Amino acid sequence: MDDQAIPLDAETKAVEMPEDHREELRLWLRLLTCTTLIEGEVRRRLREQFDVTLPRFDLMAQLDKASDGMTLSDLSRRMMVSNGNLTGLVDRLVASGHIARTVSPTDRRATVISLTESGRAEFRTMAAEHEHWIADLFGDLTEKDRGELMRLLGKTKLSARRAIQGEGQ
Repeated sequence: MDDQAIPLDAETKAVEMPEDHREELRLWLRLLTCTTLIEGEVRRRLREQFDVTLPRFDLMAQLDKASDGMTLSDLSRRMMVSNGNLTGLVDRLVASGHIARTVSPTDRRATVISLTESGRAEFRTMAAEHEHWIADLFGDLTEKDRGELMRLLGKTKLSARRAIQGEGQ
């Protein structure tokens, strides 16, 4: 075997050895490969152009949608991560002046997290660039391709949800 061989991703291995994998597994690996490629490129561009991580960008995106801010619990539910995972991110974004913490006007035990004016402006600059990057990454797909892909991914999402709900019965 050639020691200089390029390691294969899971999708390539499945294609080269189809007898070892069912069609659904190959489909899953294709989706995973696409997601990994796109997410990796978005992470790289965020880091290089804005010196920001994808989790920070995602947190700011959630706050941009909530003009009155959100509690840490609301953020963790929306982002599907634990409060503990968010605490460090929030601390760093408070320290950098991107977000602020205030006491909830309805529950003095709760803290509301919101974008500062400068944080919102910076996020919107990043979001506009992000939108261009995504358009570039999907640039070889026609409008018809994108519509068909959205339709099929919608069916895929519904199928997965039904299977997950069926597990609990």
